[in-house]
Amino acid sequence: MRPRQTPIGLQLALTSKAVARAFGAALADVGGSLPTWLVLTSLRDGDPRTQLDLARAVGVEGPTLTRHLDTLEAAGLVERHRDTDDRRAVRVELTDTGVQLHDVMRKAAIAFDKRLTTGLSETELKRIGDGLARLEQNVRD
Repeated sequence: MRPRQTPIGLQLALTSKAVARAFGAALADVGGSLPTWLVLTSLRDGDPRTQLDLARAVGVEGPTLTRHLDTLEAAGLVERHRDTDDRRAVRVELTDTGVQLHDVMRKAAIAFDKRLTTGLSETELKRIGDGLARLEQNVRD
């Protein structure tokens, strides 16, 4: 028997893809990307981090982060240095150029969020957030 409405999991997956594409486009319009946003935001929110800490914070594997950092370093957005206390660790820091791009991307992210939530009340946004958290919890159990 066919369901009367789209299953919530499929609806969520399709919506997630559409929102991710639109957010990626908004970041690209200002010279950024989702990986750039995630890395620069993580660095901006904390002290200089090791690559391992940064990979965990961003939610990617080490080799994936290394590729992103290679690109960001070539663009002058981050710098990597060996940790003086632990030569095995590599610290990652934002450059002034990285801070400037992050500021521009933050404005784009804020504008995108306003566009995304247009017409939704605070109550509706809270319900959506609570519902998404519950769906996530249900698949983690």
